[in-house]
Amino acid sequence: MADPAADDSKFLFLENDFQNSGLAQADWAAKKMVWVPSEREGFEQASVKEDKGDQVVVELSNGHKVTINKDDIQKMNPPKFSKVEDMAALTFLNEASVLHNLRERYFSSLIYTYSGLFCVVVNPYKMLPIYSEKIIDMYKGKKRHEVPPHIYSITDNAYRNMMQDREDQSILCTGESGAGKTENTKKVIQYLAVVASSHKGKNPANPDSVAAAVAKQQQAGSLAYGELEKQLLQANPILEAFGNAKTIKNDNSSRFGKFIKLNFDVTGYLVGANIDTYLLEKSRCIRQANTERAFHIFYYMVAGAKDKMREELLLEDFSSYRFLLAGHVEIPGQEDDEMFDETVEAMEIMGFTEEERLGMLKVVSTVLQLGNIKFEKERNSEQATMPDNTAAQKVCHLQGINVTDFTRAILTPRIKVGREVVQKAQTKQQADFAVEALAKAMYERLFRWILARVNKTLDKSKRQSSSFLGILDIAGFEIFEDNSFEQLCINYTNERLQQLFNHTMFILEQEEYKREGIEWNFIDFGLDLLPCIELIERPNNPPGILALLDEECWFPKATDMSFVDKLLNTHVSHVKFSKPKQHKDKLMFSILHYAGKVDYNAANWLTKNMDPLNDNVTALLNNSSSTFIQDLWKDVDRVVGLETMTKMSESSAPTSTKSKKGMFRTVGQLYKESLGKLMTTLHNTQPNFVRCIIPNHEKRAGKMDSNLVLEQLRCNGVLEGIRICRQGFPNRIVFQEFRQRYEILAANAIPKGFMDGKQACCLMVKHLDLDTNLYRIGQSKMFFRTGVLAQLEEERDLKLTVVIIAFQAQARGFLGRKAFSKRQQQLTAMKVIQRNCACYLKLRNWQWWRLFTKVKPLLQVTRQEEEMGQKEEELKAAKEVAAKTEAELKDISQKHTQLMEERTQLEVKLQAETELYAEAEEMRVRLEAKKQELEEVLHEMEARLEEEEERSLSLQQERKDMEQQLQLMEAHIAEEEDAKQKLQLEKVAVEGKVKKLEEDVLLMEDQNNKLQKERKLLEERMADMTSNLAEEEEKSKNLTKLKAKHESMISELEVRMKKEEKGRQDVEKAKRKVEAELADLQEQHADLLAQLAELRAQLAAKEEELQATQARLEEESNQRGTAMKRVRELEVLLSELQEDLEAERAARGKVEVARRDLGEELNALRSELEDSLDTTAAQQELRAKREQEVASLKRAMEEEGRSHEAQIQDLRQKHSQAVEEFSEQLEQAKRVRAGLEKAKQALEKESADLSADLRSLASAKQDVEHKKKKVEGQLNDLHSRFNESERQRTELGERVSKLTMELDSVTSVLNEAEGKNIKLSKDASALTSQLQDAQELLSEETRQKLNLSGRLRQMEEDRNSLMEQLEEETEAKRAVERHVSSLNMQLSDYKKKLDETSGTVELLEEGKKRLQRDLEAANGEYEEKASAYDKLDKSRSRLQQELEDVLMDLDSQRQLVSNLEKKQKKFDQMLAEERAVSSKFAEERDRAEAEVREKETRVLALARALDENQDALEEAEKTVKALRAEMEDLISSKDDVGKSVHDLEKAKRGLEAIVDEMRTQMEELEDELQVAEDAKLRLEVNSQALKAQHERELHARDEMGEEKRKQLLKQVRELESELEEERKQRGQASGSKKKLEGELKDMEDQLEATSRGRDEAVKQLRKIQGQVKDLQRELEDSRAAQKEVLASARESERRSKAMEADIAQLHEMLAAAEKARKQAEIERDELAEELASNSSGKSLLSDEKRRLDAKINQLEEELEEEQSNVESLNDRLRKSQQLVDQLGAELAAERSSSQSKEGSRQQLERQNRELKAKLQEIEGQGRSKLKSSIAALEAKLRDAEEQLEIESRERQNNAKNLRQKEKKLKDLTIQMEDERKQAQQYKDQAEKGNVRVKQLKHQLEEAEEEAQRVAAARRKLQRELEESSEANDTLNREVSSLRSKLRRGGGSGGGGEAVFSSPIPRSSGGGGGSSSSIRSFGLGGSISRRSTIKENSVELQEEEPHSPSPRGLTPPLEPRGEAYTYDPDE
Repeated sequence: MADPAADDSKFLFLENDFQNSGLAQADWAAKKMVWVPSEREGFEQASVKEDKGDQVVVELSNGHKVTINKDDIQKMNPPKFSKVEDMAALTFLNEASVLHNLRERYFSSLIYTYSGLFCVVVNPYKMLPIYSEKIIDMYKGKKRHEVPPHIYSITDNAYRNMMQDREDQSILCTGESGAGKTENTKKVIQYLAVVASSHKGKNPANPDSVAAAVAKQQQAGSLAYGELEKQLLQANPILEAFGNAKTIKNDNSSRFGKFIKLNFDVTGYLVGANIDTYLLEKSRCIRQANTERAFHIFYYMVAGAKDKMREELLLEDFSSYRFLLAGHVEIPGQEDDEMFDETVEAMEIMGFTEEERLGMLKVVSTVLQLGNIKFEKERNSEQATMPDNTAAQKVCHLQGINVTDFTRAILTPRIKVGREVVQKAQTKQQADFAVEALAKAMYERLFRWILARVNKTLDKSKRQSSSFLGILDIAGFEIFEDNSFEQLCINYTNERLQQLFNHTMFILEQEEYKREGIEWNFIDFGLDLLPCIELIERPNNPPGILALLDEECWFPKATDMSFVDKLLNTHVSHVKFSKPKQHKDKLMFSILHYAGKVDYNAANWLTKNMDPLNDNVTALLNNSSSTFIQDLWKDVDRVVGLETMTKMSESSAPTSTKSKKGMFRTVGQLYKESLGKLMTTLHNTQPNFVRCIIPNHEKRAGKMDSNLVLEQLRCNGVLEGIRICRQGFPNRIVFQEFRQRYEILAANAIPKGFMDGKQACCLMVKHLDLDTNLYRIGQSKMFFRTGVLAQLEEERDLKLTVVIIAFQAQARGFLGRKAFSKRQQQLTAMKVIQRNCACYLKLRNWQWWRLFTKVKPLLQVTRQEEEMGQKEEELKAAKEVAAKTEAELKDISQKHTQLMEERTQLEVKLQAETELYAEAEEMRVRLEAKKQELEEVLHEMEARLEEEEERSLSLQQERKDMEQQLQLMEAHIAEEEDAKQKLQLEKVAVEGKVKKLEEDVLLMEDQNNKLQKERKLLEERMADMTSNLAEEEEKSKNLTKLKAKHESMISELEVRMKKEEKGRQDVEKAKRKVEAELADLQEQHADLLAQLAELRAQLAAKEEELQATQARLEEESNQRGTAMKRVRELEVLLSELQEDLEAERAARGKVEVARRDLGEELNALRSELEDSLDTTAAQQELRAKREQEVASLKRAMEEEGRSHEAQIQDLRQKHSQAVEEFSEQLEQAKRVRAGLEKAKQALEKESADLSADLRSLASAKQDVEHKKKKVEGQLNDLHSRFNESERQRTELGERVSKLTMELDSVTSVLNEAEGKNIKLSKDASALTSQLQDAQELLSEETRQKLNLSGRLRQMEEDRNSLMEQLEEETEAKRAVERHVSSLNMQLSDYKKKLDETSGTVELLEEGKKRLQRDLEAANGEYEEKASAYDKLDKSRSRLQQELEDVLMDLDSQRQLVSNLEKKQKKFDQMLAEERAVSSKFAEERDRAEAEVREKETRVLALARALDENQDALEEAEKTVKALRAEMEDLISSKDDVGKSVHDLEKAKRGLEAIVDEMRTQMEELEDELQVAEDAKLRLEVNSQALKAQHERELHARDEMGEEKRKQLLKQVRELESELEEERKQRGQASGSKKKLEGELKDMEDQLEATSRGRDEAVKQLRKIQGQVKDLQRELEDSRAAQKEVLASARESERRSKAMEADIAQLHEMLAAAEKARKQAEIERDELAEELASNSSGKSLLSDEKRRLDAKINQLEEELEEEQSNVESLNDRLRKSQQLVDQLGAELAAERSSSQSKEGSRQQLERQNRELKAKLQEIEGQGRSKLKSSIAALEAKLRDAEEQLEIESRERQNNAKNLRQKEKKLKDLTIQMEDERKQAQQYKDQAEKGNVRVKQLKHQLEEAEEEAQRVAAARRKLQRELEESSEANDTLNREVSSLRSKLRRGGGSGGGGEAVFSSPIPRSSGGGGGSSSSIRSFGLGGSISRRSTIKENSVELQEEEPHSPSPRGLTPPLEPRGEAYTYDPDE
């Protein structure tokens, strides 16, 4: 390909074609296009021509007109929606539009299209270049709407959502076979393997090979995937080889559904995978269609296996296998041998061993060989035979089983009928069915094993997975001609998946409408499918189809017909169920699914549901010599065998055929369970839906069968999703886009100017008169029903056509009028030209005309007239210019006045804006502080939320662990039940054997009697055989003796066994009692330990809280100390201020007294300055200068005295105000003290109440302890009668009771500590509330903080409630665990009982009856345990509900946090808006100032231009007058006609020269005026701007200084009042501190005592734990000894059983031998009698002789036969004798072994006797002593248990109270923290105030510096004014007059400044120095003012030479100075 980028974009992006043009839009609007149904194309486009009521006449695209019903047509979308990427955006959501959009996109090679939540994929049947790495990079991290539709977009969005929301994701791919489900699944895995690979940084340099490498799943190094990614990609070839096949529709069709679960860690890397499969089509391995194939692996193996492997697998050609019907069907483009190598290579990568691979292939070969086994029917019967067992031998060789056993199991399997096991011959059909069922089951088990092996390889547990992404690849809805059980399962799955989609869409719609604030009646569309799902899966009331099928499977004589009848009777009235009328078959029924009505054929459903197998063959396979085969068939006990099938066909009681729990499960049950697990998994994920469509059945690219696609859209649920869209508002459009597109329809509705988009849309909708039901207005977009946008598009097109027609008409009219006027002008011009031409033709030959034309140019008069005309024209022009200038001058003057007014308004606005800006700045500072506080709170909340999330995660993990434990327990119980049922079956079998043996014994006795009689007869008749018979009789006697001996031994052994069993039962009962008591004690001990741990944790928490409170108290005391220090410092400051006042008064007296003598006053001033300022060298220089300036000081002293008096008065006023404020603060402190005393009294009352409560609790605990002591005494009496182990147990109980007592004491101490804590916290809260009262400035902030703290408390209370619920759940969990442990104990007991019963079943009837009783008891206990298990289930469900409630609370917490975040964002937005507004105001202010300046300059320039124009006008008038005079002279001189033209020309030239001179003069004057005016304008503008700026700055500084001074005074007063309050509270605080210290000492003593008690308790607990360990060791030793004894007893029992079996075999053989002997003897006797009769009858007649001879001949022949028989019998006898000899030898060996065993048994018996003796002694002691006291003790124990329950309830109540108190304590601590924060803020403010007070000097210095800067600026202004005046001296008089005005203005501006006078001679502008000196003198005593005086003196020296004014000049004093004002910002 030349340009791959272009190709990629062509297959992904839309092209701009004719459909999106305006012509197509107009064509659509004009023709009224609709969709009409078509048989061939599905729908065909047509245009509406005529409307006839219910019918419409339409014209098709080929020109034909058709009349169609209105209901059959569907509306067409505008061309704007052509090839739209999301079909949910279509305005007409109908089937035709969806089909057309898909078709158009498919023909453009755009195979992916969105339909709401769906991604619809159409199979392209060709390779498209849209899966390369470049495409993967294009879709990485992009949102769905940013890129074209693609499976990568779905995958990436799912992956990003999983990473961001931490929510599990799923992708559901469904569709028909061949639609591309598997390929899209591969693409998803490919994308995730690239994106989520943990080896991303190791990619090679050739990234273009990514897609090819992934598609081929090769392990070549084109992409450096990690091991897991390779294995994940290589798992696909294995599953495809074993699970895919070639079908008619698809060459690689997946014949199973799969759910691939990819696990990711927290960072998003792939860490593991798991694959689940559903509905494997196992019947494909035995039969296929003609052009189809079986599973690929059969063909791969036969074609690809090499020599050695071929021999091992016994492979043949394709044609020799019956199961491969069509032989070797090849797939184009695929070689089976190469695919075999790839599959084997994939197995190697997945870690399959060589043995496993060979075992798998052997199973596959076995399946093929099973098809070659042929059966034939016998001639005379229906029985099947196997004439050729070659295939059977191959099967048995491959499976490792015996051939004869296999053939017997197939042809004559053993079946249990009642209690007997019989061999039942199978018919040919049954044998064929059995072999096929075996082949299917074998392949299915192999597939399941492969899946488990792949999952084991892919399950990497190195990194813990946090979330997963599941991919579901399952068949879509299927409607065939013949639908069976498999189609029901698939359609049931799709119903559930469609319900999931509807529910998900419902949730998303609901969220969208909620977010946009739209009112809508929410409909849960998932409920629409509920009736159909319940019809299939409902368990009862009434039962569904699957439940009825399972029920029918258990009933005898049940058939498919009875199942259908029951189904019809049960669901005849169901809305989704019906009986098809057109079908005659009675096995048909119909279900109405969401995709349509499906007819099901119920033939063979019972067999398919049970999936029966020949259990004889499965048992053989389970015992195979191959471990691989054994592993495959390890669960043969759950197989539906032949017995169940016989019960189905034969009549028996229903109860006997019903299975209990643990028996086999039906296919329907298993599939329902797996589907339920899948749906729960999918419900817990966020689903993403992909629907695959097959375009045609011909596998041709670019062809689409419309009807086929429509059918799939229905089945896939796409049209169902569109139906849901129609119910709501599917078309959404943003406000801006709606207004931009449809504003033309409501042009006059929206007023001009800016308007919000939502308001504009509301006005437009009102104007359009749309029905309110057709639209909704959200927060950001408009919502419309289907079809509304199309209607608006039509109206818009009509409006546009009207507008364009009107525009065209106007344009054409204008052009016509223009052409007409042009023609008229041309006509008039032609007429004028013609007339002039005619005149010219008349005059051209006239002589006078010729003379006139020649003379006319020579005449001067004509020129004068022309010149006069020109001059008049110039005059007119000048007048017009003058008039214009006058009008402009008026306009300019008006504008000037307006501008001045606007300027004043702007100045006012500017001042207001500056004030607003200052307020906004303050608000901004406050808001920033609040924002910081809120951010801190937010961080705390986030931290808490993270902690809560971690806790919730841990809880969820615990819940999962609990569920896993419960599942394990359920599985364990099921296994136990299976074992129990097996034992019952074995018991029944043993009972049958025993009965048979009894019957055999009876028969043997009868035969013995008969034999004895016959023996007597034979002894008389046959003397020859006596010896042999005697020997045989001796042998038989010996055998009978041995038998009698063995029977006697067996009877003795049975008696002994009975005794031993009784003793063992007694021992076990006693042992169980002891173990139960020990278990109870251990549980109590564990509970106590847990309580102890909880109390320890609580104690540690209390200690931490105590430490925290102590630390807070220390902090408060430190704060109090710092406050006291501040108070002392403020007192020192006050004393200094008073001293300064006194010094000032003394100074004033001295000044008044010593005014006469200046030298003495100067000395006094020096001494005062030295005392107050500690003068430096610079001040000494200043003093020297001041001595030189004594004369000027004399004049200034009077003014200085006045200023001193004013300052002293100010100081007095301030002092009085401060004293008043201090007194007010003292009164406040008194009030606070009274409040504190009241709070103290309330606290003392509360402490008294608490102490009383504690006393009552202590008394109650003492009563409980007395009761406990009584119970313990009784328990001690009870345990003292038992042996040492029981004594140790009682000691343990006593120690546990001691621990509980100590724990109670610890809890009491804790309660006291809590009471004191509460008291301390209340004291602290009272103190902090007093501090809070002192904060007046921060009241708003404290309120907000309190609100936030209230919210925090609520959240903490919620958290505490959650913690309580969690604690209750943990307690319930512990109870469940205890119950589970008890169940485990009982299960172990059951196991032991079952072992004992299995050992005793074969002995005697008494043991059997006892076993039955035990079994009945066990059944009763089992029912009790089952009920307990049900209770456990209920408690588990309750726990799950509580956990869900906890999760809901957590969600609400998260919502609260999100709301807080939103408020924070709004707050930040408000801040940003305020800042933007302030910056905007500042910019507007600057802009306005600049515009004002520009307008002023323009005004001045215009005024200057006006003056110039006036001057020019005057000069022009003068010249005009002169010219007129000249003209009059000329006219007067006109009489002299004789004057020549030459004179006139001279005069003209002279006038022109004069005019030129005047012009030059005018220009020079204008230039000079321009220069003067420019200078004047510049000076005026600059001076005015400087004046205004200077005045504004001075005014602002004065105001700010005044405000700051007021604030400082207020703070000083507040500090002084606080100082007085602190003095008074100091004494109280010291007293309370002493009390608190005493209480703290008491609490510390108590804590030390509790810690000592706790240490002792820990020591005792360790001792008890050591004793418990010793007891456990002893118990384990005793159990081990008991197990050894039991094992030896079992061995002896097994040996005795083996001996009995040998004896039984000998008996059987003896009986057979005796039978044979009797038959021979009877035959011999008969022959002898016949011979005797023949010999005695010789004397009879000849005829009789002949007859007898013939008879003799016959008899001889018979005798010969009999002799041959006798010889054979003799041979048999010899063989039997040999066997008897062998048996005798074996008997001897067995006797010797039995003797040795008897010796060992005797030893065991001795040990048993000893044990029995010990047990009897123990039991005798226990029985004799305890029988009388057991009842009393049990009663006492019950009382003790009741008391314990009461105590436990009390303890729980105490724990609840403790929790409540802890809550209160937490609330109080939170309050304390809030108040502490407030106190800290107050402290910070106090420090700030203190710092401000300390920094008054610095601020005063800054104010003085500002004054100096102002003076310097003033001087600069004066210098600039002087320079400008010097520059303007050279100008004309007007400019000099302006300069004099400016000088006067400058002089007044410079001298008008009011400054303090100074005793030092200085310049007029240097007021800063005097003011600073006065301020420093007035305040006095401050060391930091020296530097200020020094700097001011230096500045005075520098400024003196530049001062233009005289030295002695003293300007007037300002009424209010800047002495006490400052600006901290500057």
